[in-house]
Order: sequence, then structure tokens, then C-alpha cells
Amino acid sequence: MISIDIELLIGDGSGTKAYIPSVEEGIEWQTERRGSPGKLTFTLLKDDMPGFSEGSAVRLTVDGDKIFYGYVFKQSRDKDQIIKVTAYDQLRYLKNKDTYVYENKTASQLIRMIAEDFALNVGTIEDTAFIMESRVEENTSLFEMIENALDQELTGTGELYVMYDDFGQLTLRHLSEMYVGRPGAYLMIDEETGENFDYTSSIDDNTYNRVKLTYDNEDTGFRDVFMAQSGENINRWGVLQYFETLSEGENGQAKADALLKLYNKKTRTLKINNAMGDNRVRAGSMVVVSLDLGDWKQNNFMLVESCKHIYKQGEHWMNLTLKGGEFVG
Repeated sequence: MISIDIELLIGDGSGTKAYIPSVEEGIEWQTERRGSPGKLTFTLLKDDMPGFSEGSAVRLTVDGDKIFYGYVFKQSRDKDQIIKVTAYDQLRYLKNKDTYVYENKTASQLIRMIAEDFALNVGTIEDTAFIMESRVEENTSLFEMIENALDQELTGTGELYVMYDDFGQLTLRHLSEMYVGRPGAYLMIDEETGENFDYTSSIDDNTYNRVKLTYDNEDTGFRDVFMAQSGENINRWGVLQYFETLSEGENGQAKADALLKLYNKKTRTLKINNAMGDNRVRAGSMVVVSLDLGDWKQNNFMLVESCKHIYKQGEHWMNLTLKGGEFVG
């Protein structure tokens, strides 16, 4: 057993005071790298704590580390007044839909614009480089708009950025800033620190050996077609085609070449169960994994796609889904 100092605060209905509730054992904090807000779930015992409501602020710190700041979105209770609470960080508001038409913006500029329009608190937003000449996002979630822009950055420059909420501040960082630890002391997941793993290799999801992109050219009246393919892997796996229509201003051939480079490989997914918990790890983090997976020996950095922390009295575990190197699933 280890000693863990867990402090959970929840605001009252007026939003003017915060209280420490009686929490049943087991608090879960979950993050996803794409398309989902940070999520905190816990169970309260009804006592003399003043009532709270949807929208009440929730704050979690563990051993002094700032883990989660968000808001109650759902609560349910039974006849014994055991209350199950679900809170999300402010990325939950990126599920809102809207229509944006913009020109000559980078992904970071788009994020700042959306954050201002929807009154989100902003922290560090690192500058991205790829300029989108013209884009129309109609009746689309804000999450999807931002993901599309970051995908444009990835295919246009090869650079990967991670967006997340850092204890109440919308944050965008380059992947190089997401390593857990420092040279000589990086966090490592191996047979000793991970209780079990689930490894899958596949060409069934997110594997493409031919990329076909089209653009309806109004100036010429013809449809422009851009192709990139791997004859070697077509011979091995048959034709696995990725198709997409281009927006005005996109470099079709450069995008096709970049997408082929990204997807022309097996997808390998690795899930680690009940690893020793580390508060620094979240979706988007980079950790060292050293495991013999049978047909593959992994001993390198991997990207955390999803992360669930489980905090109990004297216990802290985490479940991870990872990608990196050949892991693109």
C-alpha cells in the first residue's frame, strides 16, 4: 500500500463556495487524444454537504498535482442516496456544432478563434505552421473542425500536435513537449510496471496502400485526380484504398503522398492494463514501452491514445491504449 493524498472539491449550487464531499472509494479520470473531453467519474455518499447541480465546478488534486478541473454534467442516485457523478473538463463544449468559413489560418489560429467565440479559458497554444488557404466547415462540431485543421498540419508538415485541457486551460503542444520524464529518467512501461497487455496487429482498420484524392475544378470544368500507391503492399494485401475529396487550395499530390506514408502499414494496437499510476500521464503523452509482444519487440517511445487513471485509498493504477513507431491503429 502506498500513501495517496486525494482532494476532491465540488462547488455548491450558487457557485460561490466549494466543499469536500464524502466520496466512495474509487475515482476515475479518463482522457482521449482525439474528439473527447477529459472525464471524471466518482460516487458520493449523501451527507450534510450543501446541494450541487449540473454546472457545478469540480477540482481534483492528487499528491499536490493538479489533475482535473471541470464541471458536473450528469448525476444519478438510488434510494440510498448514493450519487454517481460525471464531470467533464471544458473540452466538452467543443461538442457544440457551428458553421465556420475561414481563409489563410493555421490550426492554432483557428483554435484561438473558436476559444474566443465560445468563452473558453486558454493556456499555452503553440503556433502551428501549415496555412489553410480556404475552408468551409458547415454544421460541424468544433472538435471535428479542430481535428481537421490538425490533420492538415500533419499531412502538410509532418508535425503532430496534441490538444487537451490543462486544469482548466485549453492547451496545444507539439508532440516533442509531451514526453513524460527527462533524458535518463523517462517513464517506462515494462513487465514489472504493467500487469497485463492486449496486443493486436491488423490491416483491417486505418491501413491503406492506395490513396485517391479528387477535386472538382470549376476553372477547367474537369475533376482533378491525385494518386499515390504502394505496389509492394498491394501485391501483399490487395488494394486498400483511401478516398477523399479535396477543398480549394489544397496541394493534392503532396497530400496523397503524405497520407500514403502515414497509412501504408499495419495497424498495431497495444493496451496496457493496471500499470502503476503516474499523474503525469494523459492522452497525448509519450512514454517508453519495453515489452516482448511475440511477433514484435517494442522498446521505444509510444504515444498514449487513451488513458484511464483509477485512484483508490492507497492505490493508483492506469489503463493505457498506445500507438507509435509501427503502431498506427
